Amino acid sequence: MEMDAVAFEKLVVDELDLLPDDMVDGLDNVVFVVEDRPEDGSLDLLGLYDGLALTERGQYGLGELPDRIIVYREPHLDQCDTEDELRDEIHTTLVHEIAHFYGIDDSQLHELGWA
Repeated sequence: MEMDAVAFEKLVVDELDLLPDDMVDGLDNVVFVVEDRPEDGSLDLLGLYDGLALTERGQYGLGELPDRIIVYREPHLDQCDTEDELRDEIHTTLVHEIAHFYGIDDSQLHELGWA
């Protein structure tokens, strides 16, 4: 599947807007970023939470750089054949990475069906 960066970012924003309020309202000092690929150039990683989970924050406060949730465009496009599949995969990636913000690890995500 092919899609330029602008159209892909719009899909990410659309899917983010569809997430339940109680999932996104608690996000504090987090930015969402779309990048083409992970630094290693692989197509295996769909997203990444780059930050300190809420459950691990002690003296977190003013002056902290924002945590980042990164959604990788090319791996998503490589794994999806249709726009509907792409939207579903973006949705799952967003939920997965937001869960990491809340301190939910991969084993818990597997139990919940999100990994």
